[in-house]
Formats: sequence, structure tokens, C-alpha cells
Amino acid sequence: MVVMTSSSQIKNGEKIRIGVCVMEKKVKCDSEASSAPMGQILERLEAFGEFEVILFGDKVILEHPVESWPICDCLIAFYSSGYPLEKAKSYAFLRKPYLINDLEPQHLLHDRRKVYERLEMFGIAVPRYALVNREYPYQEVDYFTEEDDFVEVHGERFWKPFVEKPVDGDDHSVMIYYPSSAGGGMKELFRKVGNRSSEFHPDVRRVRREGSYIYEEFMPTGGTDVKVRLGVMVQVVRTLARHQGKNGSNEGTHASEGSLTST
Repeated sequence: MVVMTSSSQIKNGEKIRIGVCVMEKKVKCDSEASSAPMGQILERLEAFGEFEVILFGDKVILEHPVESWPICDCLIAFYSSGYPLEKAKSYAFLRKPYLINDLEPQHLLHDRRKVYERLEMFGIAVPRYALVNREYPYQEVDYFTEEDDFVEVHGERFWKPFVEKPVDGDDHSVMIYYPSSAGGGMKELFRKVGNRSSEFHPDVRRVRREGSYIYEEFMPTGGTDVKVRLGVMVQVVRTLARHQGKNGSNEGTHASEGSLTST
């Protein structure tokens, strides 16, 4: 367990304790200091002077009973591979901290189809997409066809470039297929390995068929990898500014209905 503190004190002399209950890989790069995105969030929270940031750490999360986990006023907790979500829920039920992101719906992150449904339910724009569901690998489905420069799902056509995502939220192998007019080929996106997070395969032109996939329109970003991370910090500051009284009536609540956190 690591505690990050600053010298400033809030008015009543006590800091608001923010528990960071996430896997260490989300906040650290090997044995080095906190990784750039999450580390900057924690540093900025600390800079406000009214927060005490408590990093639970893998050993506590994975090996210790929730009864011995650090006590906090506010909890940041989100799922990643190997994360004991049910255990985190038990801790939240036991201690009733103020939840920045609700734990209950985080199981939806295992299935990208459910994530898209939830986004649409709350009126959040998503790219035009279609689902190809297979019950077993390489199952032929009559509503799916593929030609050189497009795929068609239930009569809806997606011209290359398009994106192909596994429905399994834990599978980070995302493909972008390019049209023959651009030379064809496919770029595979994956979790960063060293300084690489993608690889181009010039000879791959056919889509995968060994599982279930989402096909969606490609959204050009000029090479920019867009990830939303600062929203967590903003929520912490705004919600706790409104509910600074410790042990008040807001215990066990969360910042927004149906909120989901992903990285």
C-alpha cells in the first residue's frame, strides 16, 4: 500500500482519502514511478492539497481480505485483466465509500456488445456498426458476406477502411482493413509492447472468422490515439467539492448512473 500526501491541509485539518483500487499495471510501469496518464491524474489530485491518495497495490487487492483493505472516503476502482471485481464490490459494500465509478455495471466491459448498448442507452454517439455473432469458430452465417473492398452485415455495407473488434472485451486485437485503392492490407492494433502498439500486415485482406466481431466505420484521427482519462479526475474534484462532509449521507453513492471506466 502506498500513500501519497501533500503538506497542505483542508479546513478541518483532514484530507479526503481517495482509495485507488486498481491493478498496479494501470498506475505503474514495472518498478518505475506511476505511468504517465494515471500518474498525472494522481499528481494533479494531490496538487489540490485536500486529498490523500492511497494506492492499494496488487498484494492487498489479490491476497488480503477486504476487511484489512485501507479505509477511504472515496474509491476509484475499475476492471482490468486479472482484477477481482467481485472482491472490490464486497469492499465497497462493507466500507461504503463514495464511488466515483459504479462497480456493478463493470462486468459489461467483458462484452463490447453490451458496452455499445449501454452507450446508446445513454445517448452517447457511437460509430455506425454491425454485429456478426458466431456460436463456434468459422461458423458460416447467412447474413454476412465479404467482397474485396467491403463487408455486408444484414444488408448494411461497410466499405474499407473499416474496423473489426472482437466482442470479447478482454481481447485487444483490433484490426483495420484498408481498400485496394490504398494498397490493401490490414493494421493490427494491440496493447503496447515496448514502444509498439500496432503492426501492419500488407498481405492480409480477408477478415477473421474464428469468433464473433463488431464491424464499424473507420474514424480518421490523423494518427492520434484518443483515450479518455481525465474525466475520472474531474469527477473526483467536482463531486467531492459538493460532498466534502465525511461520513455524510452520500456514502455508498457514485458519481454518475451507469458510468463505465475503461483504459
